[in-house]
Amino acid sequence: MSAAGSARDGSIRYQPDERPPAPVAFGLGLQFAVLIIARIVVVPVVVVRAAGGSGDDLSWMLFAAIAICGLTTMAQALRFGRFGSGYVAVMGTSLAVVGVGVTAIGEGGLALLATLVLVSSLVPLALSFRLTLFRKILTPTVSGTVIMLIPATLSPSTFGLLADLPAGAPPAAAPACALVALLAMIAAALRGNATVRLWSPVIGVVAGCLAALHFGVYDAGTVARAAWIGLPAAGWPGLDLEFGPAFWALLPAFVLVALIESVQTISNAVAAQRVSWRRPRAVDYRAVQGAVATAGLGNLACGAAATVPNTLLSTGVAVTGLTGAAARRVGIAAGAVFVAMAFLPKARAVVLAIPGPVVSAYLVVLMAALFLLGMKMVLQGGIDHRRLLIAGVAFWAGVGFQSGAIYPEFVQDFAGGFLRSGVAAGGLVAILLTLSMELAGPRRSRMTAPFDLSALPELGSFLAGFASRCGWDGAMAERLAAAAEETLLTLLDRHGGDAPRADRRLRLTAHREEGGAVLEFVAAPGGPNLEDRIALLGEETAESAPERDVSLRLLRHLASSVRHEQYHDTDIVTVRVAAPGGRPVPGG
Repeated sequence: MSAAGSARDGSIRYQPDERPPAPVAFGLGLQFAVLIIARIVVVPVVVVRAAGGSGDDLSWMLFAAIAICGLTTMAQALRFGRFGSGYVAVMGTSLAVVGVGVTAIGEGGLALLATLVLVSSLVPLALSFRLTLFRKILTPTVSGTVIMLIPATLSPSTFGLLADLPAGAPPAAAPACALVALLAMIAAALRGNATVRLWSPVIGVVAGCLAALHFGVYDAGTVARAAWIGLPAAGWPGLDLEFGPAFWALLPAFVLVALIESVQTISNAVAAQRVSWRRPRAVDYRAVQGAVATAGLGNLACGAAATVPNTLLSTGVAVTGLTGAAARRVGIAAGAVFVAMAFLPKARAVVLAIPGPVVSAYLVVLMAALFLLGMKMVLQGGIDHRRLLIAGVAFWAGVGFQSGAIYPEFVQDFAGGFLRSGVAAGGLVAILLTLSMELAGPRRSRMTAPFDLSALPELGSFLAGFASRCGWDGAMAERLAAAAEETLLTLLDRHGGDAPRADRRLRLTAHREEGGAVLEFVAAPGGPNLEDRIALLGEETAESAPERDVSLRLLRHLASSVRHEQYHDTDIVTVRVAAPGGRPVPGG
């Protein structure tokens, strides 16, 4: 579908693989940067001020954080080797670090913070290379719950901005500015054409700022006093390489923060794919691996530069969904604008002068979209009582910890205040619940075989024994064997007919599930995604269907659902087969 077609359906204007004109890409990138810069600077400001740091410390941290977020945002869009997601993936500072960051600066200054961030950056780097080992834990349910928690835990500060105006402001100024911004944004998004919709966030913010100028509450003086070009007065604070007691006491907390940041990056990388294509696509976990690896590189740079760590921002995903601008060029332009802003104090001042009520109205729209996106991720594949239990308990646990309602006398100072973050606490609860349910799940039968046609007899024998142990008749055993055969043939075909190699192995895992069986094939990577190919089968006539898709069509008939996860090092295909008289397994 063309960009014009997207304009008619009101969804995505520019897909990742499309190239909008350079002026349009730059304008959209500027919009992303203007709308998200405040979210990047808020964490350094809160951390330094809460820790009693100096103005020079804050100036340096802001400069380094904005510049690194810009560079990593560009790297996310570019995608080179195993790094980068290939999507508009805006990087920003991590909210999860606020509690432990304040403690680190209080104990040893920016140098200790820098060392802790540098060491903990190894977590996302290692995770990105072995993401397949954690796929049973970092599930769509966990990711969706984390995304739902972000707007829920930010709601107090979001609504707190509604009254954030200078003393002496007219009583009507705050509600008027917020209402003007909110109505202008909603009207542009819902009633405007495709071009107007692209600019709806900026239209709302500009309208709110004009209302603020009318009431005299826009801080134009700060903008006027800011220099056009400048560098921080303070230099690089260095690293604390003594590795004293404070370092070892805080390291576990920073490792936990790095893990939660990685979960958030994974969640938002998946969400970015969901909102970037006109036609639904299966998640490409190679792009997710690239996003996590780039976040790890960003954290490495943040540690070396002595600023707070970064993560992939959910706000950027929401802006993409709201504007329909998902082209990689837009991500590159946004990153370039961030880098420029690091050297332009006046540009930062223009954004930071936006009144609180206007920022609040903007955040309300984005956070609402983000919450609904999280819900869709939790519910993808159908409603299941296990998923709902994990999401429900983890969500309310996160809200409870964030509000200080859950035994604050015990958790307030645990791991440097780690559990005071609702996203961190709720994400940790979701991970632990998922892990416990995975360990308590049904017993799995496993086998390995060569990744070629010679494995078919061994697959059939293995599945016949599995069906017998489950109490199924010969018909179910034959159905399982047929599904396994077509899956293997399809996987081999995806490799383009490469000659068999002795080092290629196929691992098959089978377990019983309510209503049928689940077969999981782990094989060498290669070829397009089977989920996407199956989705296209329904649109092809029998005459136009390629002959090579015969196995895929048979698999589609035999299986209740097929899910294909592609990683750099592994392909994983999960096939659900309904038992005779059993209900089809939802999903896929």
